[in-house]
Amino acid sequence: MAEGHITNAEAPQFFTRLAALLDTNREKGHGSVYLTQKRMALSPDAAPSPTKVADDPLWDTHPANPLPVIVRASDTKEDKAKDGSRRDKPKIKFSTIVQPDALDAFYARYAETCKAGMSALKKRDRSKRKKDKRKKAKTGDEKKG
Repeated sequence: MAEGHITNAEAPQFFTRLAALLDTNREKGHGSVYLTQKRMALSPDAAPSPTKVADDPLWDTHPANPLPVIVRASDTKEDKAKDGSRRDKPKIKFSTIVQPDALDAFYARYAETCKAGMSALKKRDRSKRKKDKRKKAKTGDEKKG
């Protein structure tokens, strides 16, 4: 993340990069895309120190002003290139900071982008697991009788 966070004004750039990342992993047929989001912690000198409330064990989770959210996207690092050489491909990482007043619009577009990127996912094949359970059940019944 040498270039830093993508700002709210550049949010369309975040979504185009996220869509491209999801597309490349879909074309490869393997790999993972990690999406994380968490509340952004302000620097200690910028944030007013909250006063501890005796009855509330989570007193520090109620800030005076809403805090921004940081959303990160990254992929898995591949060990081999397609040509079989052992050179490393760089890990793709980018993030954006979303202000509290822009969260609703951001999450609506974020959900659309993620749904579009997950369209090629395959349903998990559970038939092998069911066959194994049946086989174990039959061997268990034979031992009992």
